[in-house]
Amino acid sequence: VQLQASGGGLVLAGGSLRLSCTASGFPARHYGVGWFRQAPGKEREGVACVGVGSVPKYLADSARGRFTVSRDDLANTVYLQMNSLVPEDTAAYFCATAECSVDTMSQPFAFWGQGTLVTVSS
Repeated sequence: VQLQASGGGLVLAGGSLRLSCTASGFPARHYGVGWFRQAPGKEREGVACVGVGSVPKYLADSARGRFTVSRDDLANTVYLQMNSLVPEDTAAYFCATAECSVDTMSQPFAFWGQGTLVTVSS
């Protein structure tokens, strides 16, 4: 039972990446799913969250206007489209079940998995 993040890599500033979060062993459609990131020496940050049935959606201030979160429940997958990347987005990104609201998201709970590394070079 886990959520596996993938799609990270090395990208130039201004570029784009799409991260995928695929659930196995449980029906992710019954849960909100959040994207979190942690850069070396920094605290974990909740970046985006999508609720059950894709409602609500939340984006942190650092992500708003550049990132989009979506889900495909038939594929048991949640996506994080990241555009206009900047070096400050460099971090390990992971997904986990979370409570989402329009103006915040909870800490991860219940299910999570290995992250994927995003490196943005200037």
